[in-house]
Amino acid sequence: MIKVGIIGGSGYTAGELLRLLVHHPNVTLDFVYSTTNAGVSIYKQHTDLIGETNLKFTNTINPEVDVLFLCLGHGRSRSFLETNTFSKDTKVIDLGNDFRLNADHKFLDRDFVYGLPELQKEKIKTANNIANPGCFATAIQLGLLPLTAENKLKNPVHINATTGSTGAGVMPGGTTHFSWRDNNFSSYKVFTHQHLGEIEQSLKQVQNDFEAPLFFIPNRGNFSKGIYATMYTKYDGDVEEAKALYKKFYADAEFTVVSDEEIHLKQVVNTNKCILHISKKNGMLLITSVIDNLIKGASGQAIHNMNLMFGYKGKTGLELKASAF
Repeated sequence: MIKVGIIGGSGYTAGELLRLLVHHPNVTLDFVYSTTNAGVSIYKQHTDLIGETNLKFTNTINPEVDVLFLCLGHGRSRSFLETNTFSKDTKVIDLGNDFRLNADHKFLDRDFVYGLPELQKEKIKTANNIANPGCFATAIQLGLLPLTAENKLKNPVHINATTGSTGAGVMPGGTTHFSWRDNNFSSYKVFTHQHLGEIEQSLKQVQNDFEAPLFFIPNRGNFSKGIYATMYTKYDGDVEEAKALYKKFYADAEFTVVSDEEIHLKQVVNTNKCILHISKKNGMLLITSVIDNLIKGASGQAIHNMNLMFGYKGKTGLELKASAF
């Protein structure tokens, strides 16, 4: 059994981790760390977990756990690891953005591997520390990587992606308040979103001469979970050729599939799937990608990485199904 610790246990990603890990056949939850909720039953914060676990939040850690999930929010993982020492045998999976870029992979005595299984499955299997990808970055990379694998991503890429309100985290803010978000739609960080760095890094890893600009418009949707992303770029081949190369690239992928039918968000919400659809018109290849931002874009992908690191089948504890309604 894998002994698991979670740091930052009160947020949305930690909630999803807990919902999945309490039913994982190879996991024992050792502690869930939260300074603001120490001593409080976990189900008081994550109310759907009533009857699922009797564990309480704690403000102490066990430095000997087998794997540590960091759910601290962006920029806070480094300081936590600097001030808290864990066994050299403890594997770390960071769900923040602290270690995603190549320049940041080495920290203290830990080397972090970028944890996109569809790109780095073999590296993940032998890794001791994982930088879990961002949610937008996951949906967009999975939409573009097959083109780079065939050296076919040569032209500017236009990306429009909409995320649910949980993407902003559990702390309330002006753009997450229900009265503002409901019946509303807006863009933010246009062309400057922080996930662009890791997206470009992965595309260049596969296609060394990749230099095409990515014009990314992130949007806030008036729903709670999911990402619906569209990408289009000039493409010389025909659409059947494009579909074939996508299906070839993901032939062995455990969670990413290419659909011949048009896709929608409810197909993936509450699952660890990414579903892609490919079409072409007027010389432009359109790639549509849908994921659950908190599962495939965060906690589910983190557990997939854990499974690979410990030699379990990728789908262990992640055999989830979407609702048809």
